[in-house]
Amino acid sequence: MSSQGSSYGRRRTLEGVVVSDRMQKTVVVAVERVTRHPLYKKTIRRRKKYNAHDEGDQCRVGDRVLIVESRPLSRTKRWRVAAILARAEQLEVRAEEVDLAALGERRRQEEGPQEEPQPPEEAPQP
Repeated sequence: MSSQGSSYGRRRTLEGVVVSDRMQKTVVVAVERVTRHPLYKKTIRRRKKYNAHDEGDQCRVGDRVLIVESRPLSRTKRWRVAAILARAEQLEVRAEEVDLAALGERRRQEEGPQEEPQPPEEAPQP
């Protein structure tokens, strides 16, 4: 939890990484904080997920974002995406690079051995 900038007034701001963008206009942001164990004094990383409103559907998985506290937008959404701080690296794979034969072989291995269907025997004609 940090208060970055005064443009958001007294609202809390958090920085996290987008872990899901499958919903419309909503992203799930994982915010990580570091704390010390009260007895053993070991540093522990705690992670909490927040549902945040992304009006333009611009965020992608892996993006580092700044979220700001807001009024309740739905049952679980109380945060809005204020800014995208860093974009995630996107891997570019061309269609020519995909080996379809290897994909089909892998799929057959996952399904396991299957018997070939036998053609039905024809009944003798009188």
